[in-house]
Amino acid sequence: MQHSADTTPIIPGFYPDPSICRVGDTYYLANSSFEFFPGVPVFASDDLVTWTQVGNAFDRESQLPASSGAPSSGIFAPTLRHHLGRFWLVTTIVGDAPPEQVILHSATAEGPWSDPVTTNGARGIDPDLAWDGDDCFLTWTTFDGPTPGIVQARIDPTTAELLEQPRPLWAGTGMAAPEGPHLYRRGDWWYLLLAEGGTERGHSVTVARSRRPDAGFEGNPANPILTRRSTTHPVQNTGHADLVENADGSWAVVFLGVRPRGTTPGFHVNGRETFIAGIEWVDDWPIVTPFPRAVPGFDTAFVDDFSAPQLAHRWIAPGATAARFATPGADGGLELRAGDDGAVRMLAVRARDEQWTAVVDLDTAAGTGRVIVRTDATHWCGIEVDDTEIRAVQVIGATRTVLARRDSTGSATRVVLSAVNGERAALLRLNGPDELELGIDGEVLARIDGRYFSTEVAGGFTGRVIAVEVESGLLGLRRVDYSPLG
Repeated sequence: MQHSADTTPIIPGFYPDPSICRVGDTYYLANSSFEFFPGVPVFASDDLVTWTQVGNAFDRESQLPASSGAPSSGIFAPTLRHHLGRFWLVTTIVGDAPPEQVILHSATAEGPWSDPVTTNGARGIDPDLAWDGDDCFLTWTTFDGPTPGIVQARIDPTTAELLEQPRPLWAGTGMAAPEGPHLYRRGDWWYLLLAEGGTERGHSVTVARSRRPDAGFEGNPANPILTRRSTTHPVQNTGHADLVENADGSWAVVFLGVRPRGTTPGFHVNGRETFIAGIEWVDDWPIVTPFPRAVPGFDTAFVDDFSAPQLAHRWIAPGATAARFATPGADGGLELRAGDDGAVRMLAVRARDEQWTAVVDLDTAAGTGRVIVRTDATHWCGIEVDDTEIRAVQVIGATRTVLARRDSTGSATRVVLSAVNGERAALLRLNGPDELELGIDGEVLARIDGRYFSTEVAGGFTGRVIAVEVESGLLGLRRVDYSPLG
């Protein structure tokens, strides 16, 4: 089935802050991952609308930042580039200390990627790399000084050493939160693309140009070149864009957006997703146009019995690599092992669809745990299982509510979680975007208004994940079957 690129993401689910580059006839795209690891998913495509994940740039212990896994901390917006036969990725790791920029490189997009090197003196977020001959420019968003803005310095990308003092480049058009800079050369002009207005409903894309990469930028009189603010368009919060030139000389732009549902203020639940549009050049300024091809739709369904030697790229964990607590089980599946340090042991996968169902087979003979729909640590709902009882639970802020209880019938439990727009959900749309159903073995134990597990309620920069968490002992994870509904 074909879908309009204007309303259908090319990468659905919590895949924000897209950055894109082209090598020959293949396009590569990277996204933010925040507190989840492996970090920075990397995708490949030969047509800009059908994408396959080929790896994660951060995928081993030596690359992990010193992060607590706090919600919406960790790895912020990356920039992915290819220069002289090598892929380069620069990003920000946000934790307790003032954030600096980190740089990785690889011979292939699939990896392995190098261990990151860290700048000293480039505090801020949203870095970009661009080359002009032998000069490599690091451009980023700073919060130092009286006003936020975009700064730049030449850098050695192999060591992350700044080769000069940072200089102001452009402060944007005057909207809130100028950030997400990307620098490009086209003909005799250098272009600086920004996100402005914040990553909520005022999100916008603006552009400036200069004859030099390091000074003299003037804004486009027609700014912003992309925004959905104050419209009824079904895709909102559009911004944080990145341009790419196609092999035939045409251009395209990828950007993030959300699909809010429900009544005012509208609730988006799957996070900020990746969309695409076309670009035309008029008087040497970029104009955003409808993308000329339809989006075939992303195949989100999967079944995983964890028999493969490595976890699929889709699986993530907050604040840690899954290898710290997930190992192959003696009788198949995975064993999730609880720790004694209080850290969360949770294996998760992003929700990708507006309506979906996930069937999770557990073995609780040697431990206890839960299967949940999670926005963050204080906004989740799901099924808890121990040796005596099964509970449908929701946590909203500081409030924990047990919605239903059943006696445990043994060590094997089939948990079914769904996000639906059913008859009851149609009534709830006066308030929320959908309805979450929590069930076991074909019995629905609870139905919940989905707005409580949206970004508008929980805050932050991520989206819903479906997660299996071990609380004590060993939890057996036998199979996960995820499929879209509707």
